[in-house]
Amino acid sequence: MSIEDSTLALAGAFQAAVLVKQIAHKGLVDQAPFEASIQSILMTDAPSTEAVFGDIEGLLLGLKTFNTQFDSQSQNDLMLMRYVWGMIFLERKLIKNPTMLNTLTQGIDRAKQQADMYGTTHQNVIANLANLYSQTLSTFDYRIQVTGEIRFLENEANANKIRALLLAGIRATVLWRQKGGTRLQFLLSRKKILRIVQHYLNHH
Repeated sequence: MSIEDSTLALAGAFQAAVLVKQIAHKGLVDQAPFEASIQSILMTDAPSTEAVFGDIEGLLLGLKTFNTQFDSQSQNDLMLMRYVWGMIFLERKLIKNPTMLNTLTQGIDRAKQQADMYGTTHQNVIANLANLYSQTLSTFDYRIQVTGEIRFLENEANANKIRALLLAGIRATVLWRQKGGTRLQFLLSRKKILRIVQHYLNHH
């Protein structure tokens, strides 16, 4: 476990959050990071943290978003933080619920088979992941409330993408925790994490 690995996983959560915001407010999504985030759900036996997202390139949007959020020159985006804290909160509830974890594991295995047939971001795969999120994480008392333009949020394809991305964000927070990430570390080591993020950005 290293702070570099936990930082990359945290960037995955920020990437999912900013993609959710894109869809909710614009009805559009950046395709390359969207594909990397969805792929991360299906990569359950990756050899490294980078490999979960394909490579560092697949995480650039998340790294840039984190950098913008915490660079002292920038204005914090409270909506993004609310989404990320929500993902972290739901991850804690999920880990204490082995039955739900098992349901998710089985559902993700089915989605992998679908993705092999149709492709990672095929609408059938996204709909399956969205339905899995609805049947599991969406049943907790606490839910992540996504805000945006009603016309975009009511579109079924957009709603499915948002739910699939929330699942990807929670997958990233599970990985973050597995790599030694904690809320206290996040609060106390933010400058160090930011330096790591900027190092990755400067070298890609």
